[in-house]
Formats: sequence, C-alpha cells, structure tokens
Amino acid sequence: MALPRILVARRITEAAAARARRDFDALMAEQDMNAEQVIEAATRHGAEAILLGTTSKLNAEAIARLPASVRLLANSSVGYDHMDAVAAKARGLIVTNTPDVLTDCTADLAFLLLLAACRRAHEYEGIMRAGWGKTLGLPDMLGVRPSGKTLGIVGMGRIGRAMAQRARGFGMRILYHNRSRLSPELEQGAEYFPNLAEMLPHSQILSLHLPGGAATGTVMTEAAFAALPRGAVFVNTARGSVVDEDALLQALTSGHLFAAGLDVFHNEPNFDRRFAELPNVFLTPHVASATIETRDAMGLKALDNIAAVLAGRPPIDPV
Repeated sequence: MALPRILVARRITEAAAARARRDFDALMAEQDMNAEQVIEAATRHGAEAILLGTTSKLNAEAIARLPASVRLLANSSVGYDHMDAVAAKARGLIVTNTPDVLTDCTADLAFLLLLAACRRAHEYEGIMRAGWGKTLGLPDMLGVRPSGKTLGIVGMGRIGRAMAQRARGFGMRILYHNRSRLSPELEQGAEYFPNLAEMLPHSQILSLHLPGGAATGTVMTEAAFAALPRGAVFVNTARGSVVDEDALLQALTSGHLFAAGLDVFHNEPNFDRRFAELPNVFLTPHVASATIETRDAMGLKALDNIAAVLAGRPPIDPV
C-alpha cells in the first residue's frame, strides 16, 4: 500500500526526519523553503500535506497556487502568522500548529533574556572576551536586581503563565494583561489589568507573550513605551510585529528603558542592526524553542497532526 505523500518544507531534527521517512512518502527539504519553493515541490511531489515553518510565508495568492492534492498545512511552531490561515481555511485546507511542547523552553529563554538585560550580561561578557584587565569599582557598571521587582506580562496563555511561574521563584509581584481574566486557579495570585495602559506604569519589567499577526497589530507603541516607568526592562519572545521598533530604539537610547532582551524582530533574519550597536540590549536570533527536546517534539507533533488527518481522523491541533 502506497504511503501518503508529504512535503517537509523545512529542515527538522533527525528524530522527526526518521519518523517522516518511515511513515510517509516524504520529500525532505535540504534547506528551509520559501513560498515559491513550497509550491513547486508540492506540485512536483503531489503532496497531500505540507510540514512548514516561518520561512514559508504563504499569503493568499501563494495558497491559491498550491496543488489540489494538498489537504493540510502543518506548522511546526505555535505561531502561524507567516501564512494567511483565513485564506487557507476558505480553500478547505486544514491548518495545525504545535502548542504545549515549546511552552517551557520559550519561558526559559524569556527569563534568560530578563536576567541578562537586568544584569548587563552583554557588557560583562564583552569585558571578559576582551581580556578583563581592569577591575570594576563599587559604583561601576551596575545592573538592576530582578528579585522582588514587579513583572508585567502581556498575554497570559501557556507561555505567559510559565513565565509567571519562574518569576514567583524570584519573589516578583506579577501583573498581567489578557483578553479575558483567568480563573483563580490559573492566576495564582497574579493581578489582572483589563486595560494595558493602566498596567504599564506599574511594570518595572515587561514581558510579551502574545501572538503576532494582523489581529494583534502593534501593541508596544511610542505611547506604550512612554507609559512604562523610567528604568524599566523590556523583554520580547513573542513576535517582532507587535513592537514599534523605532519607538523601542528611542526608549533605549534616551535612557527611558534601562535595557531590553530581544529574541524576535521585524524582517527576520535581516533585523535592524541598530539594536546590535546598543550596549544595553541582549540579543538572541529567534531561538526560544531551540533545545533538542523541544525541536524534536515540534517536528513529531506536526507529523502527528499529518498522520491523523491523512488517516481520516480530526486534526489534533487545529487553528
């Protein structure tokens, strides 16, 4: 019996690749594919499902050009703002993602960014890599203590709640803004602000954990950064699209923000290099999920969704 034909349009870990080769007639990408490459490869292979990631930016026009054989677009990520999900569903395609499996690793990296920004990790490492050579006196190159600070969380989904859990270990007061208030069991003492503008002045540290895309728009505007207390620290592991980067740069260079920890940007991977020139910014290249355990799980979960749909069962993680 012939195996279902799928296109794996991004490089995946060996554990996931072995599963794809075993259970499917899989055309495996040697490099992450863009939209044109996805359309060509899916057409050539007669793919019934496509496993893809953020480099495959499928707008409505690209989705319309996918071959009729395609039934499912399986994202190996939680976010799916790189595609027009509305156009895909209108065409009758099933769209899935991979929630849950990257929650802890994303929260881990967000807290790393928080600590690194507060404690000037980028600057300290630069001193050491240059050979140290001169000791620092008591008033020199001081960071801010994260313990006991007030942390504002924007987006209190799985990752936001995992971030709050880590912050509790540092004795932080936790505030959050969300579309709706959580149950007391999920809040665990966090304070709800239905209006973001009312939360910002109290947030000594602000961390974003909300989806990107047109539905969210730009959340952190010039006015939003101005509303933060002077000396605040800003962390973003959500999406670059939710931040006005010019406003963020102004807040950092003016001294209104003490520091920032950033994993996501506009126009990745060709991000605004002005961020790299600032000593008070700690940067990582969109790697919140980049652990062996999580990247294995992301690929395998995407394949679980493909296996379910192509076997005639409902998708496990529809969006």
